[in-house]
Amino acid sequence: MKALNISKSRRGAMELSVGTIVVFVLAMSVLVLGFFLVQRIFNVATGAVDLTDQQLRDEINKLFADESRTTIYPGTREVEIRQGESDGVGIGIKNIQSTQDSFNYIISANPGTNCPTSFTKENAMSLITVGGTESGIAILSGDYVTRKVLFEPQIGIPLCTIRYVVEITSTNSQTFSDYFDIRILARRG
Repeated sequence: MKALNISKSRRGAMELSVGTIVVFVLAMSVLVLGFFLVQRIFNVATGAVDLTDQQLRDEINKLFADESRTTIYPGTREVEIRQGESDGVGIGIKNIQSTQDSFNYIISANPGTNCPTSFTKENAMSLITVGGTESGIAILSGDYVTRKVLFEPQIGIPLCTIRYVVEITSTNSQTFSDYFDIRILARRG
């Protein structure tokens, strides 16, 4: 009888141990999945590269103030891009004149004080892969257009922050500007 009780208690202890391990593994799986989902939520839509044209237009429309001529997406005006990856910003240009007008824009770079002195404006401009300049953008009175500017910092680019200035001119000789910052981060893994 005593041997039977010992066998039952060992089997009960073993079942309890296996049950504890299963619960622990499931809890850790849920925890890891939760961290992954939170990271994906906070990383979504920090730049313009993954947005469709309509999504970008909708986001920029939310950022326009009544009499503003330009806006930058994301609203924080800063995008973090890892070496070897690509991301971008959205530019919104609004015609607040009473007639249709044609607009041009050009982007220029000003490497920040945390960039090495060997990292020149030309180096910063070479990060732009699409949308560094455009001309002849016709915009109806009261309407706006959106454009994407895409960046791809190569591995080896200094880890620093670069300010880019968007200079916009119209055929009516109006000139205005806006800015955004690109922070270069170390590559993954």
